Amino acid sequence: MARDPFPPRSIVLVGMMGTGKTTIGKRLANRLNMPFVDADAEIVLASGLSVAEIFERYGEGYFRDGERRVIARLIEGTPKVLATGGGAFMNDATRTLILDRAIAIWLDADIDTLVERVSRRDDRPLLRDRDPHIVLSELAAVRNPVYALAPIHIRSAPAPHEVTVSKIVEALNG
Repeated sequence: MARDPFPPRSIVLVGMMGTGKTTIGKRLANRLNMPFVDADAEIVLASGLSVAEIFERYGEGYFRDGERRVIARLIEGTPKVLATGGGAFMNDATRTLILDRAIAIWLDADIDTLVERVSRRDDRPLLRDRDPHIVLSELAAVRNPVYALAPIHIRSAPAPHEVTVSKIVEALNG
């Protein structure tokens, strides 16, 4: 019996900042021979502003609306691996779109791992001038129950990225 091409829909990675959605997403796309797109990078390209600048100038609501439109455009067409920003799945319309039209995968990591990873960059608007451990703990308390709506849940441990990619491929095939 012939198998349908795998996967038939885009794969959308959701989860907190620092879980590795972009890094893991690129490797997953390579493994599956699919294109990779980062939603935040597409927003920056479309707007000509960094995510931090959009937040600063127009606010989070404006950013989330643009993010929803970009993700809707990216999910259509050729199946791809799509990394989303940490807050994308929190928007009801964006979440519904992802759950209805794509394969949602929640990449999850413990707070200490997230803090260590996000400390490598200083371009996270929600962390600006705040303690990352406190902010990430507060965000996780609110966001994790929503991320749990994704049908696939993968722990992103402090291990080589290929370990996480293999877990995702196994879950997709299972």
